Amino acid sequence: MNSITPRLQCIDVSHHSPPPESRPILHNIRFHILPGETLAVTGPSGAGKSTLLRLLNRLQEPSSGTIQLNGQDTQTLPPADLRRRIGLVMQRPYLFPGTVAANIAFGPVQHAIHLEPTRIDSMLEEVGLPGYASREAATLSGGEAQRVSLVRTLANQPELLLLDEPTSALDAANRQSVEELILRLIREHHLTCIWVTHNPEQASLADRILHIEAGKVAAIGKPQEILP
Repeated sequence: MNSITPRLQCIDVSHHSPPPESRPILHNIRFHILPGETLAVTGPSGAGKSTLLRLLNRLQEPSSGTIQLNGQDTQTLPPADLRRRIGLVMQRPYLFPGTVAANIAFGPVQHAIHLEPTRIDSMLEEVGLPGYASREAATLSGGEAQRVSLVRTLANQPELLLLDEPTSALDAANRQSVEELILRLIREHHLTCIWVTHNPEQASLADRILHIEAGKVAAIGKPQEILP
């Protein structure tokens, strides 16, 4: 492994569904991601990809194994603090009732950080939504809402960005524009990112690919080593 401390490391992480079923979902998952790296997570539906992301920021808990953020066991961190440091953008945007500005400011406020209106305006302009701060979240289109969801996550300045198929619920035009936006933000802000995707073209743009099948790591390596 590189001598640089991994941004995140999974060490033999397993997860079972709750009793009484207790079905194995993930088994001995082991990988790391370095600062500034983008890791695509691929695999068939039901392989455990989304579950893995939920374990990383403790929306669910592993049955066994260890997850480390910058060398620290995430179980030692308060969940709210961890979810600020490991941000998650889901397949479908879930915005709070209220304005776009209120949605973006929510996370930082929980940590006593006040975002100036000019800062919020600047962030919205960066994602192609100038003048949207006062818009009601409920009035946004799917593509607009996903852009706001992305800004809301980045407003917390996460150390690791998790993307759970963030373009899969969008139409073709919005899918391409949001994908291009995400790729630009990753590049310009030097983000460390784990991106779950079914799209081989998206996966090919990552530094490495983690391929999961039946809850196990089937392969990990550079795109040219993993993709057919």
